[in-house]
Amino acid sequence: MPRIAVINEERCNPQGCGNYLCIRVCPVNKEGQECIFPNPTTKKAAIAENLCTGCGICPNRCPFDAISIINLPEALDKPIHRYGRNGFHLYKMPIPFFGKVVGVLGRNGVGKSTAIKIIAGMLKPNLGKDESVPLGELIKYFRGTEAQHFFEKQKQKKIVVSYKPQHVDMLPTIIKDKVGIVLKKVDEKNAFDKIVNILDLKELLDRNMNQLSGGELQRVAIAAASLKKANIYIFDEPTSYLDIKQRIKVAQFLRSLSQEDNNAVLVVEHDLVILDYMTDLLQVMYGKPAAYGVVSLPRTSKTGMNTFLEGYIKDENMRFRDQSIKFLARPPEKKSMKIELTSWTEINKNLDEFNLKIKEGSIHQNEVVGVLGENGIGKTTFVKLLAGIINADSGKINKFVKVSYKPQYLLAETDESVANVLHEAIQKYDLQLIQPLELKHLLQKNLNQLSGGELQRVAIAHCLSQEADLYLLDEPSAYLDIEQRLMLSKIMKNFTELKKSSILIVDHDLVFLDYVSDRLIVFDGIPAKKGIGEGPFTLRNGMNIFLKRLKITLRRDQESNRPRINKPESVLDREQKEKGEYYYG
Repeated sequence: MPRIAVINEERCNPQGCGNYLCIRVCPVNKEGQECIFPNPTTKKAAIAENLCTGCGICPNRCPFDAISIINLPEALDKPIHRYGRNGFHLYKMPIPFFGKVVGVLGRNGVGKSTAIKIIAGMLKPNLGKDESVPLGELIKYFRGTEAQHFFEKQKQKKIVVSYKPQHVDMLPTIIKDKVGIVLKKVDEKNAFDKIVNILDLKELLDRNMNQLSGGELQRVAIAAASLKKANIYIFDEPTSYLDIKQRIKVAQFLRSLSQEDNNAVLVVEHDLVILDYMTDLLQVMYGKPAAYGVVSLPRTSKTGMNTFLEGYIKDENMRFRDQSIKFLARPPEKKSMKIELTSWTEINKNLDEFNLKIKEGSIHQNEVVGVLGENGIGKTTFVKLLAGIINADSGKINKFVKVSYKPQYLLAETDESVANVLHEAIQKYDLQLIQPLELKHLLQKNLNQLSGGELQRVAIAHCLSQEADLYLLDEPSAYLDIEQRLMLSKIMKNFTELKKSSILIVDHDLVFLDYVSDRLIVFDGIPAKKGIGEGPFTLRNGMNIFLKRLKITLRRDQESNRPRINKPESVLDREQKEKGEYYYG
C-alpha cells in the first residue's frame, strides 16, 4: 500500500511547537534514523516517506495540524503531479470530451484548479518527480486511457485551450481598458455582437474594468474566454457573483458552446443545481484538502452527482466521506410559536435613479429567512435598511432589534490577526463555529493573507459570534464548496435554536436556500431601476413565485431527493407548469 507524507508548510511552526515536536515524538527518530528532519531550505519539518511506518503519532501530536500521513490504495502508485517533497499530490486527470460539457465536482483544496491548469497547459506535470516530464512520458504513463489520446493531441498541437480563471475580481488589477476594447481584442471568432447580446454586456462596453461589479466581471470574463478560437474551453467557477437568472443563462450558453464545432467544455462549479443542469458528464474529485486529490472516472451527471452526495464510489470501493449528504423529499415546515421579532410597514427608498419598495412584512423569532432575486434590484439595500445602515424615505421598521451584519463584499486589507477578529467566537462558540467551519489553523494568520473562502468563513463566524437578535448574511455561500455550504446551513439552524434569534440570508444557490430556509422574501423588478420585495412567504409559496418568474420548474431526484431543474418543455416541465407547481410538483 503506497504511503505519502504531506507537510503543510504554511501551517508548520517549529518555534510554536517547541522546536520540532514531531521529531521528538517520532519512534523511528528515537531509534536513531532521520525519518523526520528539518528541511534545510525552508526550516520546516520534512519526512522521509521510505522510513515512515505510518504509526500516526506525529499527525496526532502536531498542534497546528500540519502533518498528513496517508495510506493510499495500490492503484494510486504514482501521482500525475506533486508540489515538491512532502507537497500536495494529484492523482489521475479530469478529461475533456469533445461535443460535451464535463463538470468537475469536489471540495476546495483537493486539486481541481491544479488539474485544469495541467489541461490548459499552464502547469507541466512531473509524475511525482522533481522536474516536469516530457509529453512522451505522459502518453506512456496514461497508455490505454482517454488521457493518452488527450496528451497525444496536445503533442500534435491539435489542442487549443481557452481558460477563464476562478478569481475574476483580480482582473481590474491586470486589465485597464474599457470592456468593449478588451472583448474586441480577444475576438477571434467574429462573434462579438452575438456574445455581448447573449451575456447582456451591451451597457457595460464603455465602462472601465475597475468600474464593474463582481457579477459584471464574471460575465465579461466568460465572454472573453468564449470569443477565443479554441476547441477546449475551461471555466473555473463561472457562476460566482451571478444571480440565479444569470446562472441559468450562462449554463445554457456553455452548453451551446460545446455543440459549436464539437468543442469540449470543462467546468469547475459548486452550485449543484446549475452544475447538473449544464453538464453531460461529471468527474468527482476527493481526497484531503491541501494534502492529496484523486479524480474519479467520468460518469453521467446524474450518477456522478449522486455518487458525490453518497460519499462512496462503488466501482472503486472508495468511501471518501463518513456520512452521505441527505435531502428530504419535502422540507418540513418548522412549527414555531411565531413570536414576532421585527416587522416593517411598506417601505420606499430612492437611491439616485433606483427606486426600492418593500411591501409590509415581518420576521419571526427563531427562523431562517432566505432572500431571492436578481442582482441589482435592492436585496442588499433592504438588508442595510434592516441593519440601520441607511434610512427609509417613507415607511418604517416597527421594532428595532440588535443586528449583526456580514456584507456581500469582504475587504481584508489589514494585517489584523484572525485570532483577534474571532476573539469572542473562540471563547464562546468553539464547538458551534470554530470547529465546524475549520478555522483553527487560520487563527495565526492575518486577514490579508486569507483566500476568498477562508475570509468568507472568518466573516461568517465573526458575524454569528456577536450578540444580536437578527443576523444578516449577504451571499455567505460565495467561495464555499458544497460541503461547506451544507455545513453552514446546519450551523445556522443550530444557532437559531441556541440563541433564540433569527437569520436573514441573501443568496443565489437554490440548493443552499432550499436546505436552510424556513421562509422566503422574493424580489422582482428591473436591475438598477426598480425593485419590489414581498414576503416572507412559506418556503413552498416563495419558491413557486420565484421559479414561475424564471419560467423553470424543479423536481426531486428519485435517488437522492436533491433539487434538479427540468428540461424546458419536457413532459414533467409542462405538467408542473399546468398545475402551477414549479417547486417539486
